[in-house]
Amino acid sequence: MSGATRPPPETGSTEVGPGRRGSANGRAAEEGGSLWCFDVVERAIHWINAGLFAVLMATAAALYVPDVSAMVGRRELVKTIHVYAGLALPVPLLLAVLGPRWGRAFRADIRRLNRWIPADRQWLRSPGWRRDRQSGVALGKFNPGQKINAAFTAGAILVMLATGSIMRWYKPWPLRWRTGATFVHDWIAIALFCAITGHVIMAVGDPDSLRSMVGGRISRRWARHHAPLWLEELERD
Repeated sequence: MSGATRPPPETGSTEVGPGRRGSANGRAAEEGGSLWCFDVVERAIHWINAGLFAVLMATAAALYVPDVSAMVGRRELVKTIHVYAGLALPVPLLLAVLGPRWGRAFRADIRRLNRWIPADRQWLRSPGWRRDRQSGVALGKFNPGQKINAAFTAGAILVMLATGSIMRWYKPWPLRWRTGATFVHDWIAIALFCAITGHVIMAVGDPDSLRSMVGGRISRRWARHHAPLWLEELERD
């Protein structure tokens, strides 16, 4: 930073730690320091939406799986909870997108998720389970798998809202629309369940990333190994 006052880290800035002037402490910070990865707004959005998705999956199981439905009972109450949890799903995202200050880091990450670079295509062509570690491709903050997952989840939320609304407030709609909405809603729900399960498995397999979504920080070593282009972006800024 060139003498300007830095904003506090929780507003979405990238605090990179002390000692960037060539001293021994500076070299240690370069190797083992930490970076701000997600601010408090992004973490709140993530965990609120995770809770809402958990409610949606639990209530869907109570509505559609006969054994669970018989055990839970109170079908109308479960249906009401399911509907309003679904309607609440986009609210945190919209508040962050529209927030003039508090959504700044979230909007920056949306731009990163929507930006595809040649290295992303190279990563997709490379073999290996943990491709960002094995392929040697220099990536940004989010790898292509995360970008695809984010795009799918955003699109699925919109489709589920539309089809779920037709199913809940069905009277204005013709029968073929209601039948189609039910079919699409059920299959997208299954796809979402698989995507969310995979997301949880990947998060558990990467403790550094999981801790960054809890505490906000991630090690510089992780960034150099997995997201060197993001690290370069932070150092330029």
